Amino acid sequence: MLKYLVRRISATLVVLTLISMSVFLIFDVLPMDPARLTCGKACSPAVVEANRHRLGLDVPVQVQYGRWVKGLFVGRTYGEGQAEFTCPAPAFGYSFNRHECVTDLLKRAFPVTLSLAIGAFFLWLFVGVSLGIVAARFKNRWPDRASNVFVLVGTSLPTFISGILILLFVALKFGFVNPIDLGKWVSPFENPLGWINTFIFPWITLALAYAATYTRFTRSNVIETSSEDYIRTARAKGLSEKVILRKHTLRAALAPIVTLAGLDFAGLLGGAIITEGIFNLPGLGRLSIRAVLNDYDLPIIVATTMLAATFLVVMNLLVDILYAYIDPRVRVA
Repeated sequence: MLKYLVRRISATLVVLTLISMSVFLIFDVLPMDPARLTCGKACSPAVVEANRHRLGLDVPVQVQYGRWVKGLFVGRTYGEGQAEFTCPAPAFGYSFNRHECVTDLLKRAFPVTLSLAIGAFFLWLFVGVSLGIVAARFKNRWPDRASNVFVLVGTSLPTFISGILILLFVALKFGFVNPIDLGKWVSPFENPLGWINTFIFPWITLALAYAATYTRFTRSNVIETSSEDYIRTARAKGLSEKVILRKHTLRAALAPIVTLAGLDFAGLLGGAIITEGIFNLPGLGRLSIRAVLNDYDLPIIVATTMLAATFLVVMNLLVDILYAYIDPRVRVA
């Protein structure tokens, strides 16, 4: 197991390094000048060059990348003389449009996205897996048909449609949410009820689409596993259906869901852009979209892109480790 862990962690570090290099290269070749966008229409060439120097864009891309990596570990200093200031580690850059360290922006946006992701994750996992198990146990009967209707509705409605419908006809029409408080961040440690009130409808919006996929996936896995030889042997030994389902069928059928769940959760941590936009949540998704559409804030774009990629890669590592624990045969692969 130790060799497997070392091998997977090493591969993860290599992948993260390649991703960071690719991100810097992609944004370097784009036909945009971030230094020009940091000043107004009447900006002189001298001011543009000064901004380019302040942004650190007046050096080759490999030097920019080296400074960025170094800043993640020891922080980074910007400006000169009396205008000098430092962004502490991990320094993802400095937004001259917002006049803030990017790390500070991420610290404010990440708890919102994390709250959205955690709540939606547990909701869709509970609903999807439960409905899938029930549908498999009552195959071709009314619970199975009812779950098929749920799957059809959940997979047919895009998130932006279901989110708007929930917001307009449920949250606002019946007064469950005050429009003034819509998207207002409340810490779960200070006001748990206010936190739930803020995120309950975004959770339902995301869980509706994901739970439909998990219902169908769980149902097919449980049905397929139930036809295996060792399951028939367990029945022949006289074990009850509940014991067979709990100790044999579910352990094998739900193992592939670990991979799917881990990657879906990591994708949400990267920013549920549509849902955050509908419910006015100040998370990573809205932060990155505004950085792209409003002012092409390169440090924010690079930081959110790298953060989303890191979530996916690290979660993939954790899924592989958990999968190896569930199925020891994976360790020799």
